[in-house]
Amino acid sequence: MKNCLKFSILFLACMVAISCKNSKKAGSSSATGWKYNDPKNGGFEKLNYEGQETGPNLVLIEGGTFTMGNTQEDVTYEWNNVPRRVTVSSFYMDETEVTNINYREYLFWLQRTFSETYPKIPRAALPDTLVWRTELAYNEPMVNTYFRHPAYDDYPVVGVTWLQADEFCKWRSDRVNEGILVDRGVLNLNPAQKDSDNFNTDAYLAGQYQGSVKKNLKDLSTGGERPVRFEDGILLPAYRLPTEAEWEYAALALIGNRKSNKDELLEERKIFTWNGNTARYQRRDRDQGKILANFKMAGGDYMGTAGKLNDHASYTSAVKTFMPNDYGLYNMGGNVSEWVADVYRPQTQLTLRDAETQDLNSFRGNRFTQFVKDENGNIVEKDSMGRLRREAVNDSITALRENYKKSDVVNYMDGDADSEVQYLYGVSSLVSDKARVIKGGSWADRLFWCAPGARRFKDEDKADMTIGFRCAMTRVGGPVGNEDTGGNNFKRKPKAAKRR
Repeated sequence: MKNCLKFSILFLACMVAISCKNSKKAGSSSATGWKYNDPKNGGFEKLNYEGQETGPNLVLIEGGTFTMGNTQEDVTYEWNNVPRRVTVSSFYMDETEVTNINYREYLFWLQRTFSETYPKIPRAALPDTLVWRTELAYNEPMVNTYFRHPAYDDYPVVGVTWLQADEFCKWRSDRVNEGILVDRGVLNLNPAQKDSDNFNTDAYLAGQYQGSVKKNLKDLSTGGERPVRFEDGILLPAYRLPTEAEWEYAALALIGNRKSNKDELLEERKIFTWNGNTARYQRRDRDQGKILANFKMAGGDYMGTAGKLNDHASYTSAVKTFMPNDYGLYNMGGNVSEWVADVYRPQTQLTLRDAETQDLNSFRGNRFTQFVKDENGNIVEKDSMGRLRREAVNDSITALRENYKKSDVVNYMDGDADSEVQYLYGVSSLVSDKARVIKGGSWADRLFWCAPGARRFKDEDKADMTIGFRCAMTRVGGPVGNEDTGGNNFKRKPKAAKRR
């Protein structure tokens, strides 16, 4: 009996020792061997990160390589999107265009927060409803009803400039992150925020916004509490406008054309966001022959004949009217054209010098900035909107770098002193650094413009009754989702080499 008791005690001791060893291995630094999350050695934290949360209305777009550019004959002979092979990293894209009700929520928040002290802020965000007016058409009902009437709540907002769309993205980022902190019990919901005392993600992380705290996180280094930090991975990256490459890649949705799940081959290329060379559903079922997008069929034909309307919309249609593409995105062809982040240039081909180095996440429009800091290196006080101030990176500093030489590279090799091309705005061209790319066809366009490779431009401070937008977000971590562990890596142990 005593021997059995001794054996049991020895066995339990061994199991505890093994368990402690495994625990130490799992919770210790691979560089120093020191335990993570241990207040005894300073409390350096390593979180059990569960992966990036999917923000409201977003869909994960698994990245990859594709041929960016025209997929049909260049009938305008502009040659402004010559096909080239690029790769796009995984990102998130709005399932639908931003709707009227979404944008009215934004205006409501601006009015509530700034109208008493800074009434110009909510006024500057108003969409231009007069874009519906034309000289020889009666569109006055749309001027008065389209944006405000509940009948159009789920229709895409139009009359919004690129600059206004960019501001909406910033507002949305802060409201979503504020909501995350409320849901996690860190902050109390505070609808009474005014002027600069409103939640801003950067200001919060920099310690310049505290808010109504419910319960902060435990601080292992001091034994007290602390606000959420960037390193906690709780707050999401910013909502933003998609790049042209991202938009085009997401619209094509070639993920649905894989030959099999075992290889990278595609069985069919696409002209539009759907398969085939027409805009009608081709499978032989009850949906055969139905129109696949909201566009102008022919001169004077915006929705077909009474009793059998083809797209059921003389203007825009509700954002989920038509079938989504293979990424689950609605209206990537038709309904409204959409702003993207890029500054427009007619030629998208890279120089031979840069062709091998800038074919990943291609984008024109970079202006590198940094937070404004005082002489002690501290971030200066936030502005009247509650945002941290930013400034261009000093070119005297960037000149010493190898990867970029200027902070403003919008006209890189295309209109600057080193370029072979000059755009004389208002003299021989309408292209300037204010010109932004527009992608996708609209309700007023012919089918040609619904191809993802088609592109046009408009000045960033102009609006139109045919242009809306949707938001995107950067994906951090694995490209195929939170369960991604490097799926294509070999998991088998390599065989030992045979001795000769």
